[in-house]
Amino acid sequence: MDSPMCLVKNADGELCVEPEAIDYLMGLKQKVVVVAVVGLYRTGKSYLMNKLAQKRSGFALGATIQSKTKGIWMWCVPHPEKTDHTLVLLDTEGLGDVEKGDSKNDAWIFSLAILLSSTLVYNSQGTINNDAVEKLQYVNELTEMIKVKSSTDDKEEGEGTQFMQFFPNFVWTVRDFTLQLEIDGREITPDQYLENSLQLKKGTSKKINDYNFPRECIRNYFPSRKCFVFPSPTTPDNMHRLDSMDEAELSESFRKVADTFCRFIFQESRTKTVIGGHTLTGEMLGHLVNTYVETVAKGNVPCLENAVLAMAKIENQAAVDEGLAVYQKGMENVKALFPVDINQLSENQLCSEAQARQAFMKRSFKDENGEFLKALAEAIGNHNVNLFKQNKDASEKKCKALLENLSAPMDQGMKEGTYATPGGYGLYCNHHDNIVAQYRAEPNKGVRAEEVLEEFLKGKSAESNSILQADKQLTEKEKEIQAGKMKTAELEQEAAAFKEQQAVMERTIENNRISQEKYLKEMEEKMEEERKQQQQEFKRTLDRRMQEQKDLIEKGHKVKADLMRQEIEEIKKKNKLERDANTKKEKDLLDGYKQQAEGQNKKIGELMSALKNKTQAPQVVKRHCMVM
Repeated sequence: MDSPMCLVKNADGELCVEPEAIDYLMGLKQKVVVVAVVGLYRTGKSYLMNKLAQKRSGFALGATIQSKTKGIWMWCVPHPEKTDHTLVLLDTEGLGDVEKGDSKNDAWIFSLAILLSSTLVYNSQGTINNDAVEKLQYVNELTEMIKVKSSTDDKEEGEGTQFMQFFPNFVWTVRDFTLQLEIDGREITPDQYLENSLQLKKGTSKKINDYNFPRECIRNYFPSRKCFVFPSPTTPDNMHRLDSMDEAELSESFRKVADTFCRFIFQESRTKTVIGGHTLTGEMLGHLVNTYVETVAKGNVPCLENAVLAMAKIENQAAVDEGLAVYQKGMENVKALFPVDINQLSENQLCSEAQARQAFMKRSFKDENGEFLKALAEAIGNHNVNLFKQNKDASEKKCKALLENLSAPMDQGMKEGTYATPGGYGLYCNHHDNIVAQYRAEPNKGVRAEEVLEEFLKGKSAESNSILQADKQLTEKEKEIQAGKMKTAELEQEAAAFKEQQAVMERTIENNRISQEKYLKEMEEKMEEERKQQQQEFKRTLDRRMQEQKDLIEKGHKVKADLMRQEIEEIKKKNKLERDANTKKEKDLLDGYKQQAEGQNKKIGELMSALKNKTQAPQVVKRHCMVM
């Protein structure tokens, strides 16, 4: 993307997506790291975004008191350090724009920035004082603007535990900072400066509670926090031309902090994930933007769980389509060779199925009932049926054409009466046996070779018997012997056709068994992968809560530390219950698939039994005429 484009348009307080930007995201298949910047208008947010894009210009800076950015603008650039990742930069409309005067609209912009980003940069000017913290008022309204789970009650939502699990890392950038980073004469880091500014006061008075509340929200919702303090980049007289100044013209101290800030964002910003730890591509991010903005436009509260489920449904269907396309492409080579024998067809089918499953597994997520994996299996099964029919038809066509060509001289002899003479039956047998021998010597006849030959020989039976009975050179006893040999030959060919059908059926059963084993194995591996992702999220949440409890104990907030300890125990209990419920759900899903597989095998077994009952292989005897 050469320059930024508007992603979410804000027209008279109404938010809507820009189709062109959504189309761009939908075409972006790489994983994304999403960095959003929020803050009061005219505080230099766009400059930071341009720095991250490693461009001098791009996002509009503006040099007047009038806000330049409206809505949310997006710039997608190759990630400087993560291969096959795209860095998505979101520059948001300045909060507190006096021309707009709509705090509710500001809150939605802020909420969307949180929902879409993996790192949230909050930009402010001057110092981190009580006024600066309180201006971050939109954090206090998160429980009203966003829900994590559709079934979670308000009390649990307010605790912030679920928020911290899915919300972005938080970076506070303080611009035009002029103070000394010291506390009681001791030099401190910018991070220590931020944490000191977020310290809670002891006491329970209304004044203290009002002071602590925004700080508790920031601590609860954004447990991963980082701070950068930027000195002024240049003199006040030059600020209006900041976007056109060379880097060398900026103060060295400002450039140093800016470079450190960029390195931190590039190295520490995580790939965007959603509930369950699944990483997002640009296409999936596009689905989320659509869902969230449509929800806000309707006056509803965005729900992370619902949005992810809606996105998962779209993405899983796309995974089915992609898997089927991979399978179909994999079968094109063998399809061009039709007719082929059952072993060659089966080997290609198994290989293509494995590639299709891998493509599906790589893209799918939260296929909790296995419906999409089942849909892929059914789609591949239907395609297999069609391919098998095409291969059979190609085999039948080739075999019939071959026999027609080979038997043409004999058919001509019949018309000319060649065999209607004494000794004609022997000549007919020689020609007949030569046709069968040449037919059998022809390679690559496919899966219906013996069946078509059986049909051919049955069609010639009356003709052969007629010539036999008309041959005056043979005695009645010799005719009876030859008739017996013809019957035996027919039975032998019937046995050969049966054996051919049996081989196809047995290979089909073996294919099903191999496919089922691989499906089950890959389903279990996928479940295990998602289970690990969920536990990593839980561990990250637990570690942050325990660190928060430790900090409270060190600062002497015993009551709050005890409440935090109780909350941590509750988190552990809930996690165990969810883990047990998911384990049972996964077991039920696997058991259901096994039962389905057993049902399929049973049906195939019944077909095999029916085939055996219909046709029993006869004893093979030696023959001198009509060797087939």
